[in-house]
Amino acid sequence: MANKIDRSSDSLPRVSVIVPCRNEALFIARCLESIIANDYPRDRLEILVVDGMSDDKTWNIVSDFAREHPEVKTLRNPRLITPVALNLGITHARGEIIFRIDAHARVARDYLRLCVDGLRKYEADNIGGAMETLPADDGLVANAIAASMSHAFGVGNSDFRVGTEQVVVTDTVFGGCYRRAVFERIGPFNERLIRTQDMEFNQRLRKAGGRILLDPKIRCCYYASPDLKSFARHNFQDGLWAILPFAYSEVLPVRLRHLVPAAFTSAITLLLILGIWLEPLRFLLAAMMGTYVVADLVSSIQITWRKRDFRHACLLPIVFGIRHFAYGFGSLCAAMKLACNREFVLNTLWRAKFRPA
Repeated sequence: MANKIDRSSDSLPRVSVIVPCRNEALFIARCLESIIANDYPRDRLEILVVDGMSDDKTWNIVSDFAREHPEVKTLRNPRLITPVALNLGITHARGEIIFRIDAHARVARDYLRLCVDGLRKYEADNIGGAMETLPADDGLVANAIAASMSHAFGVGNSDFRVGTEQVVVTDTVFGGCYRRAVFERIGPFNERLIRTQDMEFNQRLRKAGGRILLDPKIRCCYYASPDLKSFARHNFQDGLWAILPFAYSEVLPVRLRHLVPAAFTSAITLLLILGIWLEPLRFLLAAMMGTYVVADLVSSIQITWRKRDFRHACLLPIVFGIRHFAYGFGSLCAAMKLACNREFVLNTLWRAKFRPA
């Protein structure tokens, strides 16, 4: 049984919260307000906002916060991308505990304290909590998008998205709360990964024997895409970066759930092409699409019934379709790009040949 934690300010570790952002004028104020409102002692907290040369009002908003709150500090990220922002923040951070909180997020008032408590109580290397996906506005489309990103049909077995009732060992968490020693042991975030750098880092951590925990008492919110166009674009990019990390990482950088849309979309595309000449494959294609449509409708009805808003019944099947096919085609494009990369193909074959048994 872990010892009771002394909550006096002097006994608590200094924490550094890194907030990478670029053009987040709509969300950054809510994010910073939620961090500042936390019940963690101000004299043990610093907030490092690393801005990727925003060309909207983000920098002005952050600068106003920094003037009013001495714990808020600002850094510029001339290379723009998230992993560089995270590594800049880690380099400048003075805390023993390092948090990553995205600008689209809003954390509960006890978020920092519960994460720190969890690291110490469970002897974890990284801990996070359940994420509630919120609509970006009050519109029906935004609400349907948010609902799809909290359902297993939309996100698979992602613990932090679908939730859990008890503390569990998991493969990744949203944001994350790390001991500084983790970065000294594992190294920095992979700056070649525009996206999924947190997933790849956590896979390196797990391979090195690190423990990643999800505690449902730790709560945060995340604002999803506001419209179908941005939702499709976001998922296409996610699909690209479910595959491209294989060219830039020495570990398996994603999990099986990230590859399912690619497998499904590949199968559908192949059957469409071969079905032109082989009639039996047309029936297989029809069976696959029929199964998908049924699963889509059942999932949409479940959400519609839970929300008691029957307008979702018409919109959610479209939202799920965009989620899966935009993601899947993004992955297919990435796979074709890598297949045409001679260096990647040769390196993959070399690693496969000489990988230890």
